[in-house]
Amino acid sequence: MSEIALKKLVKQLGSIRGRHTELVTVYVPAGYSLHEVSTQLKSEQGTAENIKSKPVRKNVVSSLEKIIRHIQLYKKTPEHGLALFCGNVSEKEGAADIQLFPVEPPEPIKTKLYWCDQKFVLEPLEEMIKEKEVYGIICLDKSEADIAILSGKKILPMVHFDSIVPGKSRAGGQSSLRFARVREGMLQDWLKKVAEAANKLFGEHKEVIGIIISGSGPVKEFFIRDNYMHAEVSQRVIGTVDTSYTGEFGLHETVEKSGDLLKESSVIKEKKLLQRFFDELHKPHGLVAYGVREVINALEMGAVDTVIVSEGLDMKEVEYECSQHGLQKKFVFSDRKAQKCEQCQQTMKVLGEREVIESFEEKVKGFGTRLETVSSDTREGQQFLYLGGVGALLRYNI
Repeated sequence: MSEIALKKLVKQLGSIRGRHTELVTVYVPAGYSLHEVSTQLKSEQGTAENIKSKPVRKNVVSSLEKIIRHIQLYKKTPEHGLALFCGNVSEKEGAADIQLFPVEPPEPIKTKLYWCDQKFVLEPLEEMIKEKEVYGIICLDKSEADIAILSGKKILPMVHFDSIVPGKSRAGGQSSLRFARVREGMLQDWLKKVAEAANKLFGEHKEVIGIIISGSGPVKEFFIRDNYMHAEVSQRVIGTVDTSYTGEFGLHETVEKSGDLLKESSVIKEKKLLQRFFDELHKPHGLVAYGVREVINALEMGAVDTVIVSEGLDMKEVEYECSQHGLQKKFVFSDRKAQKCEQCQQTMKVLGEREVIESFEEKVKGFGTRLETVSSDTREGQQFLYLGGVGALLRYNI
């Protein structure tokens, strides 16, 4: 399972709640015997028969039976282990809808677990999909300051301050000197306030691997030069960026101008990829295609260098069966599952479905084509999603 598909599944599983402790979670570590797991679960089935509540007993026993049957489909434990989630997901009181969600994760499972609860145990999978590239941003001038976390491709504003530091006085004489001293004291208090917030935030967020200081004017240099932040935090500062703005625009401008500082990060790679896509799109005969069908046609011609799919695209490839015209596959939005056969107009039966990203992972094989996923957290990513969420960079015009 791809990381993108896993993220969506974890979000779905996290929203499920049982009425009682009837949701079953099983983690099988990489290299562990599936036979031993089946033996343990059969023993747990016997224990579950003693549950006093008849509906809960029935749901737990049924869930365990479904898990055991699924495990029997494997000849050996998958390379990275196996996670299984099963339980009654029906929203109707007294009704049962036992669903199984098997996961072959992208990284090795290290935890062996069997657990029944009102919610699924998701922490081992959440750790796998946690953003690995996390940076801090402090964007400030004498008027305001924003502290944010750049997690992967998403800017998360955390703290905002407005300052009361006045502008420079033009008055002459002794009053001007007194005003300058007062202003200097207010500026120092202001920078201490920002530093205290940064020390607290980045002291708690140990996952932040680098901090960028940005803003207009010299205030950011004063902030670094005079060592307002704790040593543990200031050691993570990787550079400064000049911006024309502060606030939300300043945070985005910081990321856009931090290419050299963040050149290996996913957000910069994504921005460069989408900028190349839009540059080609604006050319009269640009090497680009967009739209699901257009990209698939170009892919089948061997003309695609890179397929780009948005993580925010709520679309699936669904396999249907028409009683008269057989199997058909269509890309449909998740809220439009019912489809009619184009030839006979009969409503078709749904046989199976998969995420659009998983579909393209399969389609690019054999063509020497790369598949890149992009978020909708950046401005470019949002623009790409509005365009349809599926595009391609071509090797040649078609």
